[in-house]
Amino acid sequence: MNKRIAGLVAAVLTLTLILSACDAAGGDAFTVGMVTDIGGIDDKSFNALAWDGVQRAEDELGVEGSYLESNQQTDYATHLTQYINQNTDLIVTVGFLLADATQQFANDNPDTSFAIVDFAFDPPIDNVRGLTFSTDEAGFLAGYVAAAATQTGSVATFGGIKIPTVTVFMVGFESGVEYYNAENGTDVQVLGWDTDEGTGLFVGNFESTEDGRSAGEDFLNEGADVIMPVAGPVGLGTAQAVQASGDAWVIGVDADWTATAPEYEDIILTSVLKLIDNAVFDTIEAASSDDFQGFQGENYVGTLENEGVGLADVADGAVDQAVLDELETIRQGIIDGEIDTGWDAYLAAQGE
Repeated sequence: MNKRIAGLVAAVLTLTLILSACDAAGGDAFTVGMVTDIGGIDDKSFNALAWDGVQRAEDELGVEGSYLESNQQTDYATHLTQYINQNTDLIVTVGFLLADATQQFANDNPDTSFAIVDFAFDPPIDNVRGLTFSTDEAGFLAGYVAAAATQTGSVATFGGIKIPTVTVFMVGFESGVEYYNAENGTDVQVLGWDTDEGTGLFVGNFESTEDGRSAGEDFLNEGADVIMPVAGPVGLGTAQAVQASGDAWVIGVDADWTATAPEYEDIILTSVLKLIDNAVFDTIEAASSDDFQGFQGENYVGTLENEGVGLADVADGAVDQAVLDELETIRQGIIDGEIDTGWDAYLAAQGE
């Protein structure tokens, strides 16, 4: 009996040691917590792209990732508090609207690393990395393609909420149309946005596909046959309207909509790509490395040059091959600073 008891005790001790080792290993894993903006983890846009970056880091770097989904702006602080209480190593907040909450929690918790998608603090905060994207550059290319593809002479764009991370697409888009007009002697009109006036159509949210459908139908009725909605899932409602019309195009934003919304592939002209997943992965890789010394106020800017932004493939037959060839020349001209997207002038005019 004593031998049996001794054997049982030994087995329990061995199991305890194994479990302790497992707990220690799990405890040593680098942890990443992501707080989404309103729109949901499955928005097929910036929340989903950011989460793709976290999941890639889980697969390739062995980190432990999780997310908390915000249904309203009051959720931001609650979610950030939860991650702080869990001693999360890196907290990623997704979207311009989380800037105030991120700033507060980063200042109150200087030993925790943060990253925020679509915002950079000025002056910078030592423990925060801003992940920003020059989508005016890719939007310019999309505007050029739209102007080449239109059959009616009118194209359109609109936004979810009037914030810089939305208007940057629209400014670039209009500038691309104007550049096409100047190069080709045409007069393609842009509905829904006026860079000079700083005014345009904004539906006031990033969730309602019905608002997107309504806006799309209005633009179609006004004669536009290419529409670029900059409004996350709202844009899928626009795609519904365009598809129902049977003779127009939609331009996707953030992700390649032929991949994320393949049900609309037949009417997707192209997509303005904001490669948030790459930026998030790069940030996690830096923060989880053994020699990480903090972000020290360093920010990431995605451009055409570093492939942080780009233009997806243009639909077959939508424009002539000559237009596709011109895109590469224009792309290089933007990179070299020879072609102005209009964004800096817009910011100056707005006092931003």
